[in-house]
Formats: sequence, structure tokens, C-alpha cells
Amino acid sequence: MSNKTGQTILALLTGAAIGAGVGILYAPDSGNNTRKKIKKNAKKTQKELEKQWKKTQAQLSDKAHVTREKFESKLEDTLSTMSYKADDILLALEEKLEDLRTKNAKFQKEGVVEKIEGKVAKATK
Repeated sequence: MSNKTGQTILALLTGAAIGAGVGILYAPDSGNNTRKKIKKNAKKTQKELEKQWKKTQAQLSDKAHVTREKFESKLEDTLSTMSYKADDILLALEEKLEDLRTKNAKFQKEGVVEKIEGKVAKATK
């Protein structure tokens, strides 16, 4: 039941209670009987309102529980997806690093690094 439906039922119960109270007050009966009727009607309305309140609380609690489960499931899926993507990124970076190490070793063998360092040293003097 939606919140709007709960509000509508509450409004109807309140209207019925007020209508019954006004009807009792204008009914040709003794004061003692009128007070008893008002008291009986008030207790009945109070019980109906308490029943509606408990029902609404239970529905909200159920909705909150379902929403929490959906959120936790989505979060778990998202974290799992992110973990796989992070692993893919790390593997790509490790491959790139290994590639650079291989190229660096090749340049070291060919003496390219020493030549570049020499040129840099001459240029800075």
C-alpha cells in the first residue's frame, strides 16, 4: 500500500469518527448514554488507527528490507566488476613495464643510453 493510500484511509477513518461523534451529540439521548457512545466510538476509532499504523509500519519495514537487499546486491556486483577491471589495468601496466624493461635492456646492450647521457652532459656544460 502506498503512502497516499494510507493517508486516504486515515482521512476516511478520521472523517467517520468526527461524523459519528457529531451524530451522537445531536441524537436525542441522555447525557450518560451519549458519553458512553462517544467513549465506545473513540475506542473503536483508536483501535482502527492503531491497526492501520501497525500495518503501515510493517509495509515500510518490508520495503526498507527489500530496498536494502537490492542495494547490497548492486553494490556487490559493482565491486566485483571494479575488481576485474582493476586486475585488467594492473596486468596491462605490468605488460607495459616489462616491455619497457626489455627495450631498456636492448638499449643498454647497444650503448644507446651511454651515448645519450654523453650528449646530455656535453649540452649542459
